[in-house]
Amino acid sequence: MFTGIIEELGTIKDLSPGGSIRILADRVLEGTNTGDSIAVNGICLTVTELNGDGFTADVMPETLKRTSLSLLRRGDKVNLERAMAADGRFGGHIVSGHIDGTGKIREYKKDGNAVWVTISAENDILRLVVEKGSIAIDGISLTVAEVTDTYFKVSIIPHTAGETTLLLKNTGDPVNLETDIVGKYVEKLLGYGRVRDTGRSGGLTMEMLEDFLS
Repeated sequence: MFTGIIEELGTIKDLSPGGSIRILADRVLEGTNTGDSIAVNGICLTVTELNGDGFTADVMPETLKRTSLSLLRRGDKVNLERAMAADGRFGGHIVSGHIDGTGKIREYKKDGNAVWVTISAENDILRLVVEKGSIAIDGISLTVAEVTDTYFKVSIIPHTAGETTLLLKNTGDPVNLETDIVGKYVEKLLGYGRVRDTGRSGGLTMEMLEDFLS
């Protein structure tokens, strides 16, 4: 479990087609052991080897398919966060490190000391994005300021800009997106839309609530 508060910018040293990634890092190595989890651009990866200057993790084909990880190259910067300690501060929101899909940076717009970032995404992701709710973008916990049928917007303060990779990207670049896990569970319980391939309404209904309360 993570909080979306980035601890360090790491550097890709190697990404092998066979499914492993080596990252140069410093701060996230403190207290980390083999088998621990580290979020890399929001992707929960398991540390398989610790080196003096970084760590190595295995990457599954499914992870490469669902994220922007395969597009990284040697020398690229990545956002890093260790799993939350039980006695740590919860500075962001609940982030599992399980990416829902990718979006694309549509626009940057300066606004005083902040920068508005507009990100396009598919409907399967946007339907779980709510105004003033939380979303993790490349592992960064951010608050949604606006959402439409085709995009959403967040505002980046100078501290976030300086401590993460978000403003280092170009328009059109992909970003990893993880929607709020609470919204996913609510959607599941309510049976969003209709049960796939059956045409039947699914999940919680008013009739079920009335029966329960009667």
